This record gives sequence, structure tokens and C-alpha cells, in this order.
Amino acid sequence: MNAQDDNTAPSRTGMRRIIPRFEFRRLHTMARVRIAAGAVLVGLGVTTLVGGSFTAKAIAWAMFFLVLAALQFSVSYWYLAILRSAPPRP
Repeated sequence: MNAQDDNTAPSRTGMRRIIPRFEFRRLHTMARVRIAAGAVLVGLGVTTLVGGSFTAKAIAWAMFFLVLAALQFSVSYWYLAILRSAPPRP
């Protein structure tokens, strides 16, 4: 029989299985990293819009950066929601 070790990671169910193991073990840190990356992407998007002429190419690049920022923020929110729903540690 396989004995359960105390060093094993908690089982992941449902949508949590798509989170890489490295990130799942460090959810709080990875959420902060994703928030910082989202802030940088928002800065790039705003700089792209403000810094040049309003051509279609500049607007497309700005929208690209802002969509990536929204994705980063949504994943970090998901990570923080998982942390809030976890049972307290003893």
C-alpha cells in the first residue's frame, strides 16, 4: 500500500488542476507577481495610447497590452479566491 506522506501537496480538484504545481504551491506569491505584471501591461497600454498618434496600429497595440493586463488581473483574482476558500492551516 502507498502511505500518505506529510510532504505531499494537497489534492487539486476541478479547475485547480490546470494551475501548474509550481504556482499552486505558491499561490499568494504568484498572485502578487501577476498583479505586478498586469500593472506593467496597463502602463504599456496607456503609454502606447498617450505617446503617439492615434493610428489604428497604435490603438491595436494598446488594446493588446490592455487585454493581456485584464487576463493577468483575472487570474490573480482567481488565485486569491482559491486562497480565501482554503481551510485554515492548523
